[in-house]
Amino acid sequence: MAITEAHVPLSDGPETAAGDYHAAVQRQWRSRLRLSSMVDRAEQFLADAGFDKGPWLVVAFAAGIAGWFALAEQWQWIALITISALAAIAALSVWRGRPERSEVQSAVAALAIMLALGVATIWTRSEIAGADAIERPQVSMIEARILERDEQPARERTRLVLAMRNVSTGEAQKVRVNVPLAKDSPQLTEGALIRLRARLMPPAPPMLPGAYNFSRAAWFQGLAGTGSALGDIEVLEPAAENDPLAETQRTLAGHVRSQLGGSAGAIAAALASGDRGAISDADEEAMRDAGLTHLLSISGLHVSALIAAAYLVAIKLLALWPWLTLRVRLPLVAACLAALAGVAYTLLTGAEVPTVRSCVGALLVLIALSLGREPLSLRMVAIAALFVLFVWPESLVGPSFQMSFAAVLAIVALHNSAPVRAFLAPREESAFARTGRRAIMLLVTGLVIEIALMPIVLFHFHRAGVYGAFANVIGIPLTTFFCMPLIALALVMDIFGLGAPAWWAAGKSLDLLIGIAHFTADQPGAVKLMPEMGGAIFALFVAGGMWLALWRGNVRLAGFVPVVIATGLFLIKPAPDILISSDGRHVGIAGEGDQLLVLRESRSTYARDNLLELAGMDGTPVALKDWPDAQCSRDFCVITLTREGKPWRLLMARSSDRVEARALAAACDRSDIVIADRYLPRSCQPKWLKADRRMLDQSGGLAINLGNERIDRVADTQGNHGWWRPKEF
Repeated sequence: MAITEAHVPLSDGPETAAGDYHAAVQRQWRSRLRLSSMVDRAEQFLADAGFDKGPWLVVAFAAGIAGWFALAEQWQWIALITISALAAIAALSVWRGRPERSEVQSAVAALAIMLALGVATIWTRSEIAGADAIERPQVSMIEARILERDEQPARERTRLVLAMRNVSTGEAQKVRVNVPLAKDSPQLTEGALIRLRARLMPPAPPMLPGAYNFSRAAWFQGLAGTGSALGDIEVLEPAAENDPLAETQRTLAGHVRSQLGGSAGAIAAALASGDRGAISDADEEAMRDAGLTHLLSISGLHVSALIAAAYLVAIKLLALWPWLTLRVRLPLVAACLAALAGVAYTLLTGAEVPTVRSCVGALLVLIALSLGREPLSLRMVAIAALFVLFVWPESLVGPSFQMSFAAVLAIVALHNSAPVRAFLAPREESAFARTGRRAIMLLVTGLVIEIALMPIVLFHFHRAGVYGAFANVIGIPLTTFFCMPLIALALVMDIFGLGAPAWWAAGKSLDLLIGIAHFTADQPGAVKLMPEMGGAIFALFVAGGMWLALWRGNVRLAGFVPVVIATGLFLIKPAPDILISSDGRHVGIAGEGDQLLVLRESRSTYARDNLLELAGMDGTPVALKDWPDAQCSRDFCVITLTREGKPWRLLMARSSDRVEARALAAACDRSDIVIADRYLPRSCQPKWLKADRRMLDQSGGLAINLGNERIDRVADTQGNHGWWRPKEF
């Protein structure tokens, strides 16, 4: 039979192969067209939403730093850097065939690179600055060189940072020692070599989940231990020369306090030199509960006020010189002089992170003014934040950085929004109406700042002042336009011996500020205590806040979604039933009435305040031995808690005395939870949890919720970072 063309399979012919090739090419082009269409829609979205790459690059850099803190292991940090690098490479290659430059392409690549750079920056900083803590508490005679001196008369002590050598290894170490005022000496200044007997301890980890992490702060400060001096201090070698900045700061603070006594003088010294050591605990607590603490920390308000005053004075005085006026641009010269004043004030007040951030931001504003550009912009805030994070990346997780930038970001975003611009636009109106609009805007700005800061304050301090916005409406103008100018005027007039009237007026204005703080803090419901928020809920608040601040138009309203979700999760999150400190000595029991039950009546306000705040309760704790439903002997306390219909029997050790092993084992068998600040024998086997010294050395402090049988451990949030070293057994 003859084979005809009709019997040949089509797939075997060259025409069919060519057809398959063309079909594949068409599918590839359709895929590219779909990708191109997606990219076009994404770029249109970015254009409509007012996408500004600069601030988002800083957000990505900060996210990399946060990722390093959140991830536990070194391989995870490497993986995050690798994934970010691959994302940047993919972004640059996927859209390589597009004829024009893609905004989405460059944005994805740049954000990925900044994310990786953030991880690398904080990792490098940790390796360079981190110092291993001393192994155990010790009392020893040491020789050390004084690096820093911080006078704290309100606490009747002077705090010294010392450089010493480890007795056994000879390794250089930095420690911080508190010296009682009775043992202090004018010779104990920076550079002096001293010998002293000191009790040193490793920097303490968080006492409870969500508590202040001093060990992490000490790691980045390079502190290997902290403690107190015992006995007299011998000066082996006086300082060759005094630190001029530190000496000037102390001299200025001492002069201010000599002119103004009491609380007014302490706060005046803080405003003039950044020295807060003389402010009493009562005044500081009142300022905190009234939402006015930011006035005590040299930050944006103070630096901006000083630079603005220097700028106005300089330009007014320079305008009196006709020869200079005709030959140079006065705003540029005035901006340079104001910048010098701002830098000097920043250095004088200790160059803390909020001060440096404020100084950098103010300098950027001066540059913008001298160039005729918009001074208040998100880019200005982003540049200042990037500078601070690049130099001190660890500041990202501290409340100072977060509160400082959140407040500035809220102000800039609010005043750059279209409704506010329209509300503040110049118009023909009376002075009364203009003043009224500005007063309303001041109140609205205060409310927005309070709302922006509320999650940060609750996350770090577990308490927030409810009436802070109203106190700030008076406190901020009072400090900016009366207290600080009067202090500056008094200091200038003191040169001629004529400062007494200005000091009197400054004292009255500061007394008014302190009175406002105490009045606000004493109002019913002025302070709201809440239990520990948790990192995931806080991240939702931050994500929503950044979305609201950095976008424009209706798309920014989507930021309320994570904020609402976070608020709901926070409000329904149950407070812990049992709090156990990392050493097992302090136990707090909530849910048995309106008061917190504690195992020990401690003289330590630190332990008491941590237990109250993390339980979300106020008032005075009640000792278990005084609680009618508890049974306490010299060695143990027993109490039964009922949660959701289930009884829980707790056995808690009160002493370190030896207990007969068989009796202890029997008591453990009858208990669901056993808590002790010592090592318990293996024969002690409770039904659910044995939180003795062996377990707590590994887990750190505990927060227990009996309703869902959940245990939160300090160790869960520390990861394999240098400041967390659980004991090995």
